[in-house]
Amino acid sequence: MKVFCVLSDERVYQSKSPAMHTRVLQRLGIDGVYVPFQVRADRLADAVAGLKALHVAGANVTVPYKEAIMPYVDRLDEEASAIGALNTIVREGDRLVGCNTDARGFADCLRDAGFCPEGKSGLVVGTGGAARAVVHALGSLGLGHITVVGRSFARAEELARAFGCKAGGLDSLGSSHAAAQILVNATSVSTSSEAPELAELVRGIDGNGCELVVDVNYGRRDSIWEHAAASIGARFMDGLPMLAYQAQRSFALWSGLEVPPKYFLEALDEIS
Repeated sequence: MKVFCVLSDERVYQSKSPAMHTRVLQRLGIDGVYVPFQVRADRLADAVAGLKALHVAGANVTVPYKEAIMPYVDRLDEEASAIGALNTIVREGDRLVGCNTDARGFADCLRDAGFCPEGKSGLVVGTGGAARAVVHALGSLGLGHITVVGRSFARAEELARAFGCKAGGLDSLGSSHAAAQILVNATSVSTSSEAPELAELVRGIDGNGCELVVDVNYGRRDSIWEHAAASIGARFMDGLPMLAYQAQRSFALWSGLEVPPKYFLEALDEIS
């Protein structure tokens, strides 16, 4: 039996990845399971060593560890290195390789949503690993102008410098978004109760010309981003499609099998 897993803090038990991947494994007739592992921030090195010792077949890494876990793998692939975050760990013999399938998974979502980013402007809210993948994806797809805003202006500025875009603080959310055709929430916050100040800023977004609002989170009721999309007349997409597409790419790296993305999307439909 092959064992796959996802690493996170206590939020790992809210992830749909275990149920989704397990259904796909069953559909393919593969003897395997995919399980959640809760890890403390000070035990990341031990967790990675455990993946090696237990011969885990493959792992995903989600918030809040996509950046913090990077020093503990044996090497990074080209995309994870360029993005500065990983979400997938692949076994190569006795070595573990950090990879990133978030960026291409996000690009897949935009393609299926019919959004053409070339020459358009975007606003990305967040400065963590998910934000880095989103900015990388948007840049690779030819988005003309990207602005990154975050609670820490210094973090936003560092990310913007790395990817050649603009930076701003959360208080500039409205003005930064004025000309953006795509708005992406790449923070872990989706509801007013999680961050009342951010919710107030989001309610004040002008949204002139915005076509698509994306929240990389999923399963959140009363999403401030969905409300924002409705108020400015833009389409809304949550993080489920991105989850499915990055999962399909991760699975291909682990198994060498090009499984149709619809298998993962259909698995999500079954468990939702």
